[in-house]
Amino acid sequence: MKCTYLGLLALLTVCLFHNITAHAQDYPVSGTLVDSASGDPLGFVQVALFPPANPDTPVAYGDTDVSGNFSVDTPPGRYILKAFFIGYSDLEVPGVTVNGPKDMGTLSLVGENQRLEEVVVETSKLPVRTNMEGMIISPENNIANIGGTLLDILRNTPSISVSEDGGIALRGSTGVNILINGRNSSLTQNLDQLPASAVEEIRVINNPNARFDAEAEGGVIDIILKKGQNMGTHGGLEATLGTRLRTNVGGRINHRTPKWNTYAGYNYRDWKSVGTRRSTRVIFEDEETLRQTTNTTDRNAGHNASYGADYYFGDNSLSYEGVLQYSEDWQTNTLFAQQNRGMGNMEDFNYVRRNNETETDLSHDNALIYERSFEGKGHLLRAYASHSYTNQYKTQRIDIFNQTLNPAPENLTRKERAFTDETRNISVVQADYIRPLESGKFETGLKTNIRRFENDFQYFRFDESTQDFVIDEAVSNQFDYKDQIHAAYAVYSKTTKKYEYALGLRGEMTVVDTYLHNTDERNRQNYTNLFPSVQALYNLSDDHALKFTYSRRIDRPTSWRLNPFPDITDSLNVRRGNPDLQPELINSFEVGHLANFKKASLTTNVFYRKVNGQLDFITVVADGISYSQPDNLLSAQSYGVEWIGTGEVTPWYTINGSVTVFRILVDGSNISEEFTNSGYAWNSKLTQDFKLPWSINFQLVGNYESPEIEAQGRDKAQYYIDASLQRPFLSDRANLSLSVTDIFDTRRFAGNALTNTFSQEFYAKRETRILLLSARYNF
Repeated sequence: MKCTYLGLLALLTVCLFHNITAHAQDYPVSGTLVDSASGDPLGFVQVALFPPANPDTPVAYGDTDVSGNFSVDTPPGRYILKAFFIGYSDLEVPGVTVNGPKDMGTLSLVGENQRLEEVVVETSKLPVRTNMEGMIISPENNIANIGGTLLDILRNTPSISVSEDGGIALRGSTGVNILINGRNSSLTQNLDQLPASAVEEIRVINNPNARFDAEAEGGVIDIILKKGQNMGTHGGLEATLGTRLRTNVGGRINHRTPKWNTYAGYNYRDWKSVGTRRSTRVIFEDEETLRQTTNTTDRNAGHNASYGADYYFGDNSLSYEGVLQYSEDWQTNTLFAQQNRGMGNMEDFNYVRRNNETETDLSHDNALIYERSFEGKGHLLRAYASHSYTNQYKTQRIDIFNQTLNPAPENLTRKERAFTDETRNISVVQADYIRPLESGKFETGLKTNIRRFENDFQYFRFDESTQDFVIDEAVSNQFDYKDQIHAAYAVYSKTTKKYEYALGLRGEMTVVDTYLHNTDERNRQNYTNLFPSVQALYNLSDDHALKFTYSRRIDRPTSWRLNPFPDITDSLNVRRGNPDLQPELINSFEVGHLANFKKASLTTNVFYRKVNGQLDFITVVADGISYSQPDNLLSAQSYGVEWIGTGEVTPWYTINGSVTVFRILVDGSNISEEFTNSGYAWNSKLTQDFKLPWSINFQLVGNYESPEIEAQGRDKAQYYIDASLQRPFLSDRANLSLSVTDIFDTRRFAGNALTNTFSQEFYAKRETRILLLSARYNF
């Protein structure tokens, strides 16, 4: 690994100093900038000239003086002149030819608060766009996301489901590789800590090619955070107030010059919630019934800061990107349990378990990125090194009341304490090289991903004899997980007017090392896999295209699934990991049709996925206690069809939505025939936007998820509707929004399990009908 870092450092050093550019004679381009309304000169305005072929990289730049005059030395050529100044609309003058000294005369900048008598061409801002790889989500184009978090965006994204505990599923698969700015990051452990306002776009890639990690059964979800790229100074402020005094406030700013781009954002979120969960388990042979009800109150207060800078020099750029998060969580869970023991063998047993829990989370993510552009469009070298760190420290104060359902102080029978200290470190080094070819390009790269997770769980019981808490070694445990994934890939692609395709191959070597301190158990795994990929697109016409994609993938067991130490904090429901788990290997196919029209689009995808060694939780019941642990089933298959559509029906009504229908077949016959199941499922999302009088926008968002099978049962359907109103002000620089989530209060999670020995049902409902008032201002 040391050689990898030294090699990358040497590569960066050579490229950084290999920047010698020869220029022909430069000529001055001069002029004066004034306010269009008053005619007053404007000082300190940024002026830059851009070549039409590369409108994002200036060849010359400068500032006006206090009298509004500017003079910029520019090589001969044809350019676009641009001027940027805070509080004014950007000025753009195309077709500036420089073959000698050039006087542009007097140019006017228009204040953003001035009304212009001009024709405005409005472009459709649809929140969902589809392409060959998948789809791109623009959160700001969906009013329902205002004041929310990244999880709220994902709930409104086609093909994606969000579970009760924030787990993500794509087309029914929970094996999803979530990236931040294209990189692996520990920040993905707390998606509810990322505010929606910090997200620029989300890229969903169902069948990623060899450029991406092979990790994840369902595909890749890449979260792109805002950094700001427009010349000049830009930013925004946002505040949200909701029921239970939920608050969310934040701001962002960026300043771009031809040489530098700096940006920063901050968000504070204080969110409160209540909920309840009920379950009933019946053991057939013993005629025993266990009923449990848990009432929960929760408050989370968190800070999120993002910051960074880009430096442009010649054909090079050097960037730093950083994110810092800190949050505190206070939660009280009160569990009421009634165990009715049948057949007259034993007395019934009731108890209450109250857990007062506090948690602090500290996370930071840092990345250094270097890019070098060579002669020829798209010919570049990109390299980066990143490190992310997360520490979660949880304290639990547990009171237990046996033989009663009244948690009064006089009924207290036992006190316990628990402390969890978990750290996650992820370090990544990657280098990519892209070389254009005639009608195509060649891409190749190397990547090393090193992860280290440490979990220290200590459990204490109160000892009446010593009047102190004593550690319980039977429950406490310390578990370490380390892995290294070393990868190399190559992709060849070709594009013509009628078709395009990409062929890729990725190799990954995986080294896993787990260690359980309590029992001195060490488990090592070492394996190498090859992952081919194919992507193809055929243009039937300007409006219609066919696509085909294939990829071989892998889904490795997570660290907590490998921890063999049992969690017996709930003595009637024991969970444990399985150190013998093997990774899933997946073959994924997709065929699709893309239809794009002037004011509408429709994408149809037919997909098939075969999983060998499907990972799933298996529950067995013995002596009135349920034991759950993950295991490798023989296989699983899923296939289905997906429609994603967007359209402007009338000038005042637009719609976008999706329907996904699929069948899942789970084969766990290698464990038991009762772990074999199959069934159909479907989900649908529909967003409708209405333009009302007085520039008011009204939006309805509906979500439906049908029942879905598991290895031992099925989850029940869930559905809900959100509604939002938004009114712009100050020439669209500000807006005010009013939203109601889950207006009919129908969103909940429920399901059941059925085996030869027991049945179980559960129901969970959190407060989801929330009123939010949001204000936003952009400059």
